[in-house]
Order: sequence, then structure tokens, then C-alpha cells
Amino acid sequence: MSDTRPDLTHISHWVFDLDNTLYPSDAPIMSQVDRRMTEFVAQFLDLPHTEAREVQKHYWRTYGTTLNGLMEHHGVDQRAFMDFVHDIDASVIDPDHTLADRIAALPGTRLVYTNGSLRHAENVLGRLGLDHLFDDIFDVEAADFTPKPHREGFDRFTRRFNLPIPQSVFFEDSVRNLKTAHELGFTTVLVRAKEGDRDEESAGPGEHPDHVHYAVDCLSTFLGDIRTKTSKDEPS
Repeated sequence: MSDTRPDLTHISHWVFDLDNTLYPSDAPIMSQVDRRMTEFVAQFLDLPHTEAREVQKHYWRTYGTTLNGLMEHHGVDQRAFMDFVHDIDASVIDPDHTLADRIAALPGTRLVYTNGSLRHAENVLGRLGLDHLFDDIFDVEAADFTPKPHREGFDRFTRRFNLPIPQSVFFEDSVRNLKTAHELGFTTVLVRAKEGDRDEESAGPGEHPDHVHYAVDCLSTFLGDIRTKTSKDEPS
């Protein structure tokens, strides 16, 4: 019988986005971050909540992140912004032991590449029980505050780790971030949003954009099904 599992035997470098990728999109993490972004904009620009929300979303759509819009137009202190918006309660998510086992089994280098802060990534990974499984974390400050999907941020990331892109896979919930990854030559895996959790840069159940090699509804299930360098000779 032929082996129909997804073939990732060419992969030596495993790159994961953090938010809504290493935990499900319905976990109340990014909703907390989103609310605190609106609060920061309201305080920083002295705006009513409704107007602050409009500014926040406009900057996110135009510049890739709210922070980049605030940097461009208002000279905001980047670290003050990141510290404020990522001051969230990570206890709302539980350790994922199955996912931990499956990430631990991946052969090669394992990295997190996030538009969030290092502190936020460490907080969330620690809560998930995944903090010991990655070789490094590349946050938005390491990218000189140039967020995904901008090519400059990706270039800084790939140079930092001397990444062999044809042997690298990128896991993301954002279709626009994966478009840049695909253009660079990554194998791309979209972790789709759960029903009702889709925003304008994510894809819902059943959607599979052209620049995505694999579109999955559960990261852990997908990692349990793939063929890797160490699993390719196992019986199906």
C-alpha cells in the first residue's frame, strides 16, 4: 500500500508562527492583545474607544501591524507598546502535551517567528509546555520592528539563522504572511481558523489558497500524520 501521508522528508528547518498557530484560534489570547491595542491607542492619542479602534485597524491593514503605523505617524516607544499590549493572562490556555510530543519528534532545527514580543512568546510557550522545544525565537524587535508579511522582516529572519529555505517549512495562520514565505521558496502550511474565528488575514475551514502547500484544521493532527526524515521508513 502506498504511503499517502504528507511528505516532509526534505525538511530540516521547522518554522512556526506563535499566535493562533501553536494554539487554536478560539483561545482567548489574541482577543486580549487586540483589546489592549485599542486601549493603548486610545490613551496614547487621546481618542474615544471607537475612534481608537478605527485607527488601530487602519494601521494594521496599511502597515502590517498597529505598532508600525504608530511608529510611522506618532514616534511611539516600541517597547512601551509591546509591554502594554502583551500584558495578558496566558492561564486561559492549557498545556498541550500531544503537540509537545509531536514537535519534539521533528528532526532538525525548530524556530518560532512571531510579530509579537519575545516576552509574549516566552509567556505563551511556557504556558503551552512548549518552551523547551525550540532552538530560538525571532520576534518583531529582532526583525527591527519590520513585521510579517514584509519581505525585509523575512530577509532578516532567514539571514539570522542562515536558513536553507528549500529545506524549510513555515506554519502560519495568516494567508498574507504565507504568501511572502511561498514567494521565498518555503514549504507552506496554513493552520486554518476555527469556525467563526476568521479575520481578514486568516482562512476558514475548508479554504486552501493557491500559495499554500498544505491547509490544515489542526496543527497537532497534521504533525502526527506527516512523513519526516526519521519517519519515512516506518510502515504506514
